[in-house]
This record gives sequence, structure tokens and C-alpha cells, in this order.
Amino acid sequence: MRVIFVLMAMMTWPTSVLAQTYDEMRDSLEAATKLVAKFPDDNDLRLKKASWNMLLEQWNYAKNEYDIVLSKDPANIAALYYRAYVNEKLNRYKFARKDYEAMLKIVPQHLNGQLGLALLNQKDMHYTEAMNIMNRLVEQYPDSAIVYAARGGMEVERKMYDVAEYDYTQAMRLQPDNTDYILCRADVRIRMKHLKEARQDLDLASSKGIPRAALTQLYQKCSK
Repeated sequence: MRVIFVLMAMMTWPTSVLAQTYDEMRDSLEAATKLVAKFPDDNDLRLKKASWNMLLEQWNYAKNEYDIVLSKDPANIAALYYRAYVNEKLNRYKFARKDYEAMLKIVPQHLNGQLGLALLNQKDMHYTEAMNIMNRLVEQYPDSAIVYAARGGMEVERKMYDVAEYDYTQAMRLQPDNTDYILCRADVRIRMKHLKEARQDLDLASSKGIPRAALTQLYQKCSK
């Protein structure tokens, strides 16, 4: 499921931010830290600093910033959402769930909030709750590839390969050039022993820019 968390983060972080090098992110964090020290009551500055902490995987520092923001603005959607994500990274599942639920009381149909809660429930082995949320999300957002892919990932973990194949196919229909979804379906087809179809997926991924050498192990599984 790691790919889904990465995609969720990429949906909310600007491309210019994601393209920065580690040293550039450190410099940006240093600049943001100085601004927060100068203007400690500015929540927007704290949120920006926390985003750099997150990108650098400084989870506790990010959480501290979100704690401060929420102490002054308990209904801050961004702070609730990202603190939930940070709490999850810190294995504080109970607190992450509370943050997601608090956020969803304010914006009940928030896609990323619902998806985050579903993925948390899956990780915390609340399987029924997780799948209920995903089924509801598919109804609410039938044109969202990431929703189908996330449900497919959950189904793979539960060895529900037939429906996982369907969901990855829907994700590919909505985002035909997303090679992550193509490889996920190939993996499912290998698990199902549908090796001819899996090889076709690998050929498709290769045609879309994945080096064939990077797919060697998967190709080998298709030959067994």
C-alpha cells in the first residue's frame, strides 16, 4: 500500500516542492524555521514549516507544529489531515483515527481524508470498516483512479485477487499512462497464474518507459 500513500502526498504537494533536492529542502526548512521564530502566531507559516518537516521525514517536529496550529484553530482542515498522517507514521493509530474523524465531521466527503482513514483501518486490521469506506468512495468518486487502486491494494492484502484485478483495470482505464497501476495488475495476474495476461501488462509497462531490465524478476515469474 505504500504507493497509495505516496500518491496521496503527491496530490497535495506542489510539483516544484517534490522536485527539490534534499539540500534544497533543508534550506527551505531553515528559512521557514526562521520565519516561524519571527512570527510565532502565524499558522500559515507553521503549516509551511511542518510540510518541510514531513518531506524530510521529521515526523515529531511536524506533529509539534500541527499541535500548535490546532491548539489555536481546532477546525483547521490541513492541520488535522496532516497530523493524522504524521500520527500514523509514528504508529499512533488511535490519535490518527481521531484526527481523521474530526476532519471528516467538518468535511464529510473529503476524498483524501476518507482514503486516509480507510488505509489506516486496513493497516490497523479494521478490515470491514476499511472496505466500507472504500466502497462508499467508489460511489462518490467513480472517476478517481486512486480510489480504485487503493481498493485494489486492500483486496490484494486479503487475497481477493479477482476483484483486485477489476479495480486495477478501472484505475488503468482512468489513468492509462500510470505505470504503477499497470505493474500492480501484472502482480495480481501473476498471483492468479494468469501469466500470459501478466506478461502483456509487463510489455505495456515497458512500452510506457519502464526499463525492461527493471522488470526482469517479474518476467521470470511469468515464465514459470
